[in-house]
Amino acid sequence: MKKKDIIFLVIVFIGLAGIAAGFYLTHQDTGASVEVTVDGAIYGTYPLDVDKEIPIQKDGKTTNLLVIKDGKADVTEADCPDKLCVHQKAISKTNETIVCLPNKVVVQVIGAGESELDSIAR
Repeated sequence: MKKKDIIFLVIVFIGLAGIAAGFYLTHQDTGASVEVTVDGAIYGTYPLDVDKEIPIQKDGKTTNLLVIKDGKADVTEADCPDKLCVHQKAISKTNETIVCLPNKVVVQVIGAGESELDSIAR
């Protein structure tokens, strides 16, 4: 291969990667609600269009505070030592998540018409 061929292939690859990234970023749907799971069990599902504070409790004590405001969900308080979940950005797009590993809490944005099963592999 000549040097010009390699340069051409690199430019084509960068262009295709840019188009794919642009498509992905502009075609994410805003979610309808958030689903909270604690220890793998569904704790609750809450709409994103209603401002609300949800204390997430485990073993009788509040471990995290989920705040839904202006169509976004954010964990604002946690009793875990690292508080990584508190430092994550607020979420509003389908399939975005906030995870608190020490408390085993997962907050995920779900769309309006989502089902349990996304696809079947054969």
